[in-house]
Amino acid sequence: MNPTLPLPDEGQTPEMAHPCVLCFNSNDPSGAGGLTADILAMSSVGAHVLAISTGSYVRDSAETFDHMAMDEDAVDEQARIILEDISVQVIKVGFCGTPEIVATIAELCSDYADVPVVAYMPSLSWWQDDPIEAYQDAFMDLLLPQTTVLVGNHSTLWRWLLPEWGSERPPTARDIAKAAADKGVPYTLVTGLPQGTQHLENALATPLTVLVSETIERFDAVFTGAGDTLSAALAGLLAMGDDLEASVGEALGFLDGSLDAGFRPGMGHAVADRLFWAQSVEEPADDEADGAATAEDFSLPGHQTRH
Repeated sequence: MNPTLPLPDEGQTPEMAHPCVLCFNSNDPSGAGGLTADILAMSSVGAHVLAISTGSYVRDSAETFDHMAMDEDAVDEQARIILEDISVQVIKVGFCGTPEIVATIAELCSDYADVPVVAYMPSLSWWQDDPIEAYQDAFMDLLLPQTTVLVGNHSTLWRWLLPEWGSERPPTARDIAKAAADKGVPYTLVTGLPQGTQHLENALATPLTVLVSETIERFDAVFTGAGDTLSAALAGLLAMGDDLEASVGEALGFLDGSLDAGFRPGMGHAVADRLFWAQSVEEPADDEADGAATAEDFSLPGHQTRH
């Protein structure tokens, strides 16, 4: 190292430091979910993302065709080398790909037991029954005992955690939270609870109570990546130091803004715009719009990183 250069942390002030989230997820080449959603959502709320790839989906904007998983030793090496260098405030777990990678991540989480874990269970309806069962069994037995907040859609969590549900009424957020608590999860964020034909409820629950509840109108469009966006925003906000209820409320607001500004990049589903907050609402005057570009037109405007 050149002795005349300052050390990397020299001159760094508390304002320059960013909380870090260690994030396990698969790459999504459509940009709808996966690591892309994690990086954009967490960066938007002010957190620095340490992205650990668990594999890659084979998909377009309409459907998932397959998934190519990484070797579990490669996942472990990625994460442990980073953890020896950088302190993390939260661990976020998305789609891991195989039971072996789930086991690897669960072991790592147990080694860093003081770090909160936000775990997201996506819909796996594109997969075959046998790998779904093996994956979810490993997630339930190994990772849920390490999880602080479990995030998932109502129908996905219902089929997974309450397969023997016998009542004519659908399970409530508290029913699902109780099933998750039996596996060691203190808090469950359930999305998409049906409220009539036009509305849905998102709720943070424990077995005893609903801590946060939001009712929204159903979107006409079909979105991909909403769950990744929500769970990533929540992980980032928790890393920023917000308490759980405030973080859930702001994460739900971030998701609403992302969906409201959603767009369709291809011929399939709509994608949440995680950078909706950075779009200018000011329209240029007609005489300014027609004028020639100046040097000022190419200057980047100042902005706040956190949305």
